Amino acid sequence: MAHSVEMPELGESVTEGTITTWLKEVGDTVEVDEPLLEVSTDKVDTEIPSPVAGVLIEIKAEEDDTVEVGDVIAVIGEEGEEASTSDDDADDADDAGAEDADEKETAKVEDADEDTKEDVKKSAKGSGSGDATDVEMPELGESVTEGTITTWLKSVGDEVEVDEPLLEVSTDKVDTEIPSPVAGTLIEILAEEDDTVEVGDVIARIGDADAAGTSDADDSDDSDSDAEPAKEDRGEDDVANEDEEVKDENSADGEGDNPADAPKKSESKSSSKNKKGSGESTTVEMPELGESVTEGTITTWLKSVGDMVEVDEPLLEVSTDKVDTEIPSPVEGTILEILAEEDDTVEVGQAIVVIGDADAATDSDDSDDADAADEAADAAEEKETKDQDSTKETEEDDAKKADKESKQGSAANERSEQEAKESKGEGSNASAKLEDRGDKVPYVTPLVRKLAEKHGVDLNSIEGTGVGGRIRKQDVLAAAEGGDAKGAAAQGDAQATPKGERANWSTKSVDPAKQELIGTTQKVNRIREITASKMVESLQTSAQLTHVQEVDVTRVAELRKNVKPQFVEKHGVNITYLAFFVKATAEALVSHPNVNASYNVDDKTITYHEDVNIGIAVDTPQGLLVPVIKQAQNLNLAEIAAAIADLADRARNKKLRPDDLSGATFTVTNIGSEGALLDTPVLTPPQAGILGTAAIEKRPVIVTEDGIDSIAIRQMCYLPFTYDHQLVDGADAGRFVTTIKDRIEAGNFEDDLGL
Repeated sequence: MAHSVEMPELGESVTEGTITTWLKEVGDTVEVDEPLLEVSTDKVDTEIPSPVAGVLIEIKAEEDDTVEVGDVIAVIGEEGEEASTSDDDADDADDAGAEDADEKETAKVEDADEDTKEDVKKSAKGSGSGDATDVEMPELGESVTEGTITTWLKSVGDEVEVDEPLLEVSTDKVDTEIPSPVAGTLIEILAEEDDTVEVGDVIARIGDADAAGTSDADDSDDSDSDAEPAKEDRGEDDVANEDEEVKDENSADGEGDNPADAPKKSESKSSSKNKKGSGESTTVEMPELGESVTEGTITTWLKSVGDMVEVDEPLLEVSTDKVDTEIPSPVEGTILEILAEEDDTVEVGQAIVVIGDADAATDSDDSDDADAADEAADAAEEKETKDQDSTKETEEDDAKKADKESKQGSAANERSEQEAKESKGEGSNASAKLEDRGDKVPYVTPLVRKLAEKHGVDLNSIEGTGVGGRIRKQDVLAAAEGGDAKGAAAQGDAQATPKGERANWSTKSVDPAKQELIGTTQKVNRIREITASKMVESLQTSAQLTHVQEVDVTRVAELRKNVKPQFVEKHGVNITYLAFFVKATAEALVSHPNVNASYNVDDKTITYHEDVNIGIAVDTPQGLLVPVIKQAQNLNLAEIAAAIADLADRARNKKLRPDDLSGATFTVTNIGSEGALLDTPVLTPPQAGILGTAAIEKRPVIVTEDGIDSIAIRQMCYLPFTYDHQLVDGADAGRFVTTIKDRIEAGNFEDDLGL
C-alpha cells in the first residue's frame, strides 16, 4: 500500500516551506529517516526525512514550489514495490528468451566442426573485450568549453571505483578533479597531460578487467597463430596508419608494433602496489560536527597532495549552518589523495582524504620513477634489435610516437632524470636548477599564471614546491612578498626608510591581508551569509530601540589592578572588564525576568527562560561569532572569565562545536574593543535584548562626597542596551541597566573572584 508523505512541521509559527532540492528521484529506494528533499523557510534550511521505507513512486511538488504544512509532497510504496510491474515482466521475458537462445546456440556449437567452434570462441572473446565505457570531458562550469589535463591520477591497467578521481583538469576559472563515472579497469587514455580537450570529447575508456585481459590474450593468440599473415597485415590492422591516432590497440611504449610484441607492464606499476590503494594508507572521513549536523561544506584545504601532516594538525576548514571549524588529521603521514574539493558539501562519515606512510610513499615514487626509466630503456633496446623486415610505415609510426612522448615529458620522467643526475654526483643547488631549466617554464595552472602576472613575478625565477616541482599559488605569493632571505633583507631596508605616497599613512588597526580584496568580487563565506540574513530579519521582525547610560567603572578598575597577578596565577586566565559586565548582567537578568524572555508574535505568548544563557560576540577573521555561556547565573567571576577566554580562543581558532553557538537568551557585545564610545547593537530574535560595553576612558566628572561637589578624574564608559519594544518597555529597559550600573559602580566583587 502506498504512503503519502506530507510537508511536516517546520518549527514554531512556520506554516509553509519552499522545496529547494529533491535528493531522490522517482524509482529510487529510500530507507526510514533517509533524507528525501531539502526545504527552506524564513527561519531555517533543513532536510525532510522519509517517514517510511520503500520506493519513491510519485513526486507531487516540484523544486521552488512553496508548500503548506500538511500538504502531500510525495508518494512512497511498500518496500520492494516498483513503479510499474509491466517492465519487469518484459525484462523477465527478454531474459528467458535470451537464455533459450544461448542454450540453442550452445547446442549448435557442440554439433559443429572444430573450425566453427574456434570461430565462435573468438567471437565470444571479442564481444567481451568491447564492454567498455567512454569517459568524456564533463561540464566544467558556466561558459567553460574546454579544460587542460594537468595530471592523470590513474594509469592504464589500474582499477577504479565509481566517483574515484581519474585526473586533474585546469580551466581559466578553476582547478578540479574529474571522477570516474563507472567502476572497472582503465583500458585506454586518449588525451595526455597538458592536452587541452573540449567538453564532451572522449578522454579515456574504462571496461571490465576480465574482458580487458581476454582481449590482450586474444591479440597474442592471433599473432602467434599465423606468423606470415601477421607480418603482412601489421601495416593495416595492428599498426597505426600515418593519419591514424596512436592508441594502445596499435602501439606500445616505445614502439608502434603489434601489442603482442610490446614489453609487459611492470608489476610494481600495477594498481595493487600503488600507494593510494595499499594497506599503508588511512581514509579520513568527515567527522561528527555536532548534534543534528549531518553534513559540512569544505571551505579551504590547508594541506595539498604530497604534504606531510602530524597527528591533530589541521587538514581543512569546514563550514556548517552553525559553525566554522578546522578538521585535524587523525594520523601522521603524507597526503596521498584529496577526495572532496573546496565548496563541496560532504555528509558526515564520507571519505574526504587519504593519508599514507611518508616513507612508503617516497619508496613508491622512487620505484615508479625507476620503472619508468627501465621501461624506456627496454623499449629502446627492443627497437634497436627489432626485425629488419618491419615495414617502413611501422618505423615512421614508431618515430611519431617517440616524438610525441618526448614532447609531453611526464613529471615522472623528469624526476627520474633528476635522480639519475644526482646519483652521478651532478647534484646542484636551487639556483643551478633554475639555470638548467633555461627559458622552459614548468606547467602552471591559468590561475597561478594570472596571479604571477598580477604581482609581476617571473615564473622562470621560481622553484616550485608542489608535486614534481610544480609552481603553486603559495610559491608565487612568497616570491611577490620577497619570500627568500635576500628579498626579506631588501624589504627590511625599504621599511627602515619608508618612501612613496603611502609612507605616512597610518597602519594602526589595518589588516594587510585585506589589500588583496581591492578590485575583486568575492563569494561571501557562510558566516557572513548567515549574519547578513539574521540582521536583516531582526530589523524586520522586531521593534528595536536603544537605551544608554553612563557608568563609572573606577572601583572595578582599581580592584582588577590589585588582584590581576594573583588571579592569573590561580586561574590561568586574565580578568577582563568584560567578565565584570557579564557577571553583573547575569545577575540583572535574574532580577528582571521580563528581559530574559522571548515573545512569540504568532501565539501571542511570552516565554520567561529558566536559565540565563549569555552569548558573547567574538570578532574572528571569518566574521562575527556568538558562542554562549550556559547557565551564567550559577557562575562566579572566575568561572565567567575562564568561559569567555575559552570560547573566544576556540572561536578564533575554529574549534567551536555547534552546541556552543545555540541556546542564548541574551547577548553582550564589547563594542569598545576598537575604541567605540557609543553604538546601537542589533539584537538577535527571539532574544529581547543585547547590551554593548563601550570603550573605558578617563574623563573629568562631577562627584559628590559628603554633600560637596568636586571635579575628579574617573574611569567612565557608556552602556547601550538595545531591546525589543514588543516585549520590553522603556521604563523596563531603564530599570534593567540601572541594576547593572549600580553593581559595577559599587565594585563589590571580592567574594566572586575565587581567590
